[in-house]
Amino acid sequence: MFKQSKDDDNKLNSKHHTLYKKEIAEKEIKVSKDTYKKNPKHTAYRMFIAEFHEHERGLHDIFNQLWDANEHDTLELRINSYGGFINEGSQFYSIIKNKFQGRTTTILDSCGYSMGALIFCMGDKRVITQRSDLMFHDYSGAVWGKGGEIESQFKHQTQHLREFFEDVIVKSKFLKQKEYKKMLAGTDFWMKPEELCQRGIATHVLVDGKEIKAKKYLKQKS
Repeated sequence: MFKQSKDDDNKLNSKHHTLYKKEIAEKEIKVSKDTYKKNPKHTAYRMFIAEFHEHERGLHDIFNQLWDANEHDTLELRINSYGGFINEGSQFYSIIKNKFQGRTTTILDSCGYSMGALIFCMGDKRVITQRSDLMFHDYSGAVWGKGGEIESQFKHQTQHLREFFEDVIVKSKFLKQKEYKKMLAGTDFWMKPEELCQRGIATHVLVDGKEIKAKKYLKQKS
């Protein structure tokens, strides 16, 4: 269990997100009958993700702590999000790729729409429940300024943001190229647990308190 200390050292809050941390002692783990591996001492970070709309305080304190993570530290992101600013989600992507590669678990506690869906896809291990709901769609936004500025800004933002989308959901084959083009044309893709497992978006499912692999879950449902 993650416990908040009296001096609040193990908890950081933004307006929409909360980060907890727990120190994990070194431990030997049984891999097979006669084989053990050593799980080194590390910090386990658990973050609850809501909306990506940090207008007031931003996420500086939280990101600062995560950028200071050590090579064995782990990150768990628990998601219940309708989405929000792509740039904020892109910062999470940078942290996962540069500090927690291979050690990130994302859990879709309830819904993951828009940026919330992309964050879920960033996990190395991606866990859903039987009530999880996910939706991909194209970004929305606005530009302003003089005519030439609007045109150049629009072209740049479109290329930049769509390359980000492609990195997260197309290269991972969570959407096919044909589907991705439909998404860019305005189609929303809504997915429930079985489809998330079929597409490989979810790797595991929580069922009655037990975590089972997606393939096993599909077999049980067939």
